Amino acid sequence: MASNPNAPQHPANAPTESAGAFLSPPPEPILRAPHFHVVLHKPEIPNNTGNIGRTCVATGCRLHLIHPLGFELSEKACRRAGLDYWPRLDWTEHADWNAYTTRAPFNPARTWILSTKSKNSVFDAPLRRGDHLLFGSESRGLPPEILAAHPDRVLTLPLAVGERSLNLATAVCAVVYEGLRQLRASNDCRFSPDGRLIVDAEPHAQPT
Repeated sequence: MASNPNAPQHPANAPTESAGAFLSPPPEPILRAPHFHVVLHKPEIPNNTGNIGRTCVATGCRLHLIHPLGFELSEKACRRAGLDYWPRLDWTEHADWNAYTTRAPFNPARTWILSTKSKNSVFDAPLRRGDHLLFGSESRGLPPEILAAHPDRVLTLPLAVGERSLNLATAVCAVVYEGLRQLRASNDCRFSPDGRLIVDAEPHAQPT
């Protein structure tokens, strides 16, 4: 993926001479029962999104990208970045925040909002299979109106006093694995005899 913060937003399948064909999400979800939905609001740094995509593939999560993006999603850019796992990624994109909340559909009771502007630790939140984990952009975080609208759903990863934030890809990985720890405790995810995570297994009881 190539950094291009000033590039126009093309349709996902529109070809360009410089970048090659733009990538289209899978026509149907790859996962029947994702462990979590990882939602990135206006991500800016292609390497972060690439690493987050890899985390989603490895953990059985679905990735949502909310435009505008700060980079191009094209076949050429993905090849150049070595994202050979991208075809295995269950992902989708949304034109903007309104499109995401309409299409998802947005359910505050099943969404956790990650921000440094919270005193509520992710370790104290009851994460359930299928929850949406919403993260803001690298430089701006999430808009204040989203945080203010759902204060009881805003969580943070504890940081040492005086430290500002974690890298976005690191934060996503930490939250997803805390979620998997909780799912394992509630028997809502499965592991093979050699300790591997079994991806796409139906949960024992799908939460409502």
